[in-house]
Amino acid sequence: MPTLQQIIDRRLSGKNKSIGNRERFLRRYREQIREAVRKAVSGRGIRNLEQGEDIILPRRDVSEPVFGHAPGGEREYVHPGNREYVKGDRIERPQGGGGSGGGSQASDSGEGEDDFVFHLTKEEFMQVFFEDLALPHLIRTQLAEVPEWKSHRAGFTTDGTPANLHVVRSMRGALARRIALSGDTRREIRQLEARLEHLKSHPHAGEALIRKEIRDTEAALEELRAKARRVPYLDPIDLRYRNRVRVPVPSAKAVMFCLMDVSGSMDEQRKDMSKRFFMLLYLFLTRHYEKIDLVFIRHHTQAAEVTEDEFFHATETGGTVVSSALHLMHEIIRARYPSSEWNIYGAQASDGDNWHHDSGRCRQILDEQILPLVRYYAYVQVAEAEQNLWEEYTQLLEIHPHFAMRKVADAADIYPVFRELFRKEGAPA
Repeated sequence: MPTLQQIIDRRLSGKNKSIGNRERFLRRYREQIREAVRKAVSGRGIRNLEQGEDIILPRRDVSEPVFGHAPGGEREYVHPGNREYVKGDRIERPQGGGGSGGGSQASDSGEGEDDFVFHLTKEEFMQVFFEDLALPHLIRTQLAEVPEWKSHRAGFTTDGTPANLHVVRSMRGALARRIALSGDTRREIRQLEARLEHLKSHPHAGEALIRKEIRDTEAALEELRAKARRVPYLDPIDLRYRNRVRVPVPSAKAVMFCLMDVSGSMDEQRKDMSKRFFMLLYLFLTRHYEKIDLVFIRHHTQAAEVTEDEFFHATETGGTVVSSALHLMHEIIRARYPSSEWNIYGAQASDGDNWHHDSGRCRQILDEQILPLVRYYAYVQVAEAEQNLWEEYTQLLEIHPHFAMRKVADAADIYPVFRELFRKEGAPA
C-alpha cells in the first residue's frame, strides 16, 4: 500500500495577528478618525505632534446594523417575571433612564454604553495626519546617484526559504513527475491485470501450462507494482519557491530650502510661529520622503546656511535684508542643485518687515532667478499687517502659479495654512 505523505506548515504566526482586522476598522471609520485627529492636533503642541493618540468615537458611529420590527401588526410574546399584566394590557414606558446611557441627570434605572475608545499608534496617527499632503509637482527628473531598488516577482526557483514555498506549484510538479516516471509501468500493470483476468476465466485454467502462465503473470504484476511504489509521492526536486529580483526604479531627487527671518522685528512670538511652521514642514518631509535634502538658511542683514540644530535653536538677531537669503539660496542652487536634476522647493517665513528699498529687489530675484528653477515656493507671513514685502510678493501670484503666500496671525493658524499650502494636487481644500 502507498504511504500517505503530508506537508505541514510550521511557520510561526506574526505577533500582530489582528493587524488585518485593525486595518479594516481604520478604513471603515476613516472620516470619524480623521476628524478626531484634527481635533487632537488642535490641543497639542507641534513639538509633541509625533505621538500616538487615544481616539474617542461616539457609540452611534460604531454601531452595527440590526434588524428591527416594523410598526403595526400584532405580536404575542412572554415577558419574563410578569406579575402585574394580563393579555391585552398596555405597558407604560418607564420613567427616566430607559437605557439612554448618556443623559445629563442621574437615574436609578436603565443601562447604556460608553463611547468607543481605542489607541492610534504613532505610525497610524502620523499616517492620518499627513495622508492628503504631498510636495506639489514632484516629478522624475533623473535617476538618483544611489538608485532605489524594488523587489519584483520573477517566476519560480528550485531553492529558497520555506516562507517562499509555493505549495500548489510544487504539488503540480510532483504530479507531473509521477505521471512521467510511472506512466508506462501503470499501463503495463493494467495490461497484465487484464491478461490475468482473462487467464483465470479461461475454460482450461486448471491445466498446468495455464497455471504456470498465471503464476508468471502474477509475479510480473507484483514486480511492476513494487516498481511503481518506489516512485516517491513528493521529491525535493519537485519543490518550487517564489523568486524575487531587485530592479532599480527611478528616484526623484528633491531639495527643500527653508528660509527664516530672525531680524530684530521678529519678536519671540513671531519667531516661535515660524519655528513651529518649519517643524511641521520638517516632520512632513522627513517622514514621507526618504531621498530629500534640506537646506536651512537664517537671515537678518546677512544670510547664512546653518545646521538643523542652529536653525531651530540659535539666538542671533540683527537688522533686516531679506534679499540676502534669496541671493544665498540662488547661489546654493547653482553650485549644488541644478534644476535639470533636482526638484527644488522653497519655503520662506518672515513678518514682512524689510528695508524698504530691498523688497523690490526680493521680488525681482524671485521672479527672474528663483521661481523659474523651482517646482513650488511658499511664503508665510507671521503677522497680520501687510508689510511692503507682502505687497511686492503679491505681484508674483498671477505670473507664477507655483508661487503661494499665506498669513499666520496665531499659532492655531499654522496647521490649517500648512495643509492649504501642501495639499495633494486635486484634493479638496
